[in-house]
Amino acid sequence: MDIKELLEEVKSGSLTIDEARFSLKGFPYKDLGYAKIDLHRQVRTGAGEVIYGGGKSPEQINGIITAMAENGQNNILITHLSAEKADGITTTLPWHYYPEGELAVIGGMPRPNGHGTILVISAGTSDLKVTEEAALTAQFLGNKVLRLNDVGVAGLHRLLAHFSELQEAAVIIVVAGMDGALASVVTGLVAAPVIAVPTSIGYGASFGGLSALLAMLNSCAAGVATVNIDNGFGAAMMASRINHLEVKK
Repeated sequence: MDIKELLEEVKSGSLTIDEARFSLKGFPYKDLGYAKIDLHRQVRTGAGEVIYGGGKSPEQINGIITAMAENGQNNILITHLSAEKADGITTTLPWHYYPEGELAVIGGMPRPNGHGTILVISAGTSDLKVTEEAALTAQFLGNKVLRLNDVGVAGLHRLLAHFSELQEAAVIIVVAGMDGALASVVTGLVAAPVIAVPTSIGYGASFGGLSALLAMLNSCAAGVATVNIDNGFGAAMMASRINHLEVKK
């Protein structure tokens, strides 16, 4: 439910005050027993609640979708959704599954309304699952997104060939495993804020992404912030908020 639209309807006279009060009775959350759906998140944060598919059954996911749709949220993002669970989605709303990022979008992608372009960079092809989670989430949040894949530091010329894209981006997300060095390199080339995403890709001494995480946290380049291992969603959420910031006077 969009509060602004509700108030506009009251103002125009197409909705009475009592009708508006009835519509708001479900706030701030809907209790399904196994989940409490946050119906007020769009109003508080600018983005509605997202369904984390991991650990939930298809039946639970369908119940959450139904509750969200009944309360006015028809654009829904589901992350960490396996193909098997996606097969169990039974909503009548239009939706699309993106296997490359293991997420689903219900209601379609919105038109971009951010200030600039979010550039999502992957160090290698093995990082693409996390990269696509970040890119698709950023698109769902209303951003224009550009991807640069497989431009890691093992072949630095591949990254430098896209210098103009680096310079033009409003926010940059860098996804890398192994030594995680790409984030520092990119940050040293641009004025835009850089959000680093360490991935669990790497050999034994990478400790499931811990070495990349520590390298990114210890970056010598100023202007890089780091999210948790494999957290493409969190990086996209932060990048989107930056890309939608208005100057407060």
